Amino acid sequence: MGSGSEHGPGERGEPKERTLAGASALPRHRVRLDQPRAPRRRLLPQYDPEAFGRFSERFARFLGTGRFIVWMTVIIIVWLLWNVFAPKGLRFDEFPFIFLTLMLSLQASYAAPLILLAQNRQDDRDRVTYEQDRKQGERSIADTEYLTREIAALRMGLGEVATRDWIRSEFQDLMKEMDERRLFPHERRDRSDEGDR
Repeated sequence: MGSGSEHGPGERGEPKERTLAGASALPRHRVRLDQPRAPRRRLLPQYDPEAFGRFSERFARFLGTGRFIVWMTVIIIVWLLWNVFAPKGLRFDEFPFIFLTLMLSLQASYAAPLILLAQNRQDDRDRVTYEQDRKQGERSIADTEYLTREIAALRMGLGEVATRDWIRSEFQDLMKEMDERRLFPHERRDRSDEGDR
């Protein structure tokens, strides 16, 4: 070990900055994977996509109800009646009803993307449900095939196992055979006894 002047900058436990070959001598910032990234500043306001999606679904659900149609019809009728029969100074949208047309087109221009967003979220949910159903179906098919193989193996095994009827018939045959063996020796003994007399 020599003096401290022989050690390089990274040999004393100090972090050594790497530079690319041919690049400038400026040190490169290393990304730490064990620490979360610091939040970056954004120019646009941030929002919660889930909350916005839930709002769009509620709005689309409301647009698809009869209540919305009734309220929309009532508002348009009141709008038309006010601008036709109200005194001249109180009317705010004269006969061609350009402001009403603008409001309806504004409502439609906001309603269409919100409905599409709600449909996309529903499609995502349907896709997840379909995938879960498909996996459940595959598991059910695999379980059914396994049980079918097990039942077939049990049937093959039961083919070699004695059944109650088979055991009963074997007992009956055995009893007949025992009765035959028992009867014939008695008759032979009786005959031999008669010969002795």
